[in-house]
Amino acid sequence: MNVKSFVAIGMLSSLSFILMLIKFPIPPFPAYLSVDFSDIPALIAALMFGPVAAILVELFKNILDYLTSGSEVGIPIGNMANFLAGILFVLPTYFVYKRLKMKRGLAVSLVVGTLFMAVFMSIINYVAILPAYTLLLGWPAMETSEMRQLVVAAILPFNVIKGIIVTIIFLLLYSRMNGWLNKQIAYKSV
Repeated sequence: MNVKSFVAIGMLSSLSFILMLIKFPIPPFPAYLSVDFSDIPALIAALMFGPVAAILVELFKNILDYLTSGSEVGIPIGNMANFLAGILFVLPTYFVYKRLKMKRGLAVSLVVGTLFMAVFMSIINYVAILPAYTLLLGWPAMETSEMRQLVVAAILPFNVIKGIIVTIIFLLLYSRMNGWLNKQIAYKSV
């Protein structure tokens, strides 16, 4: 990576952090599940510079968010969950898109990224995140069946809906930025 790449990753990380501040819940789901558009700059970074750039954007935005807003007990569980969700969305999208390279390839890859994120975040929530919230943040203890019901009824559908919303917004942006992005990618490969 050259200086231009580092500057672009820094700018995309800052933009991602700002977009992370603008979040909203979806009414039927628990209030702590909120949609933001902070994965869009990471998708742009992945398309322009590759998967390492996307990981850096996701990492830096969560570090900035933790430093500015903190956590209830000093443990960034929410930031770790956001980082994992971003990585599980952006990386599959990137790798599938690189394999398909056709006009509809981006839409297909975003759907794959959405499904990948939704399924694996459900598993990670069940195994690690919800127990961590219970143990470290004093949430009421949940039985295994209650936790499974929460994952199936709220977390899985929420992540699918969030992925669909981010996909639609990204596709709209990409249609406007396609020429510029292709020039950046071509310039980078020269």
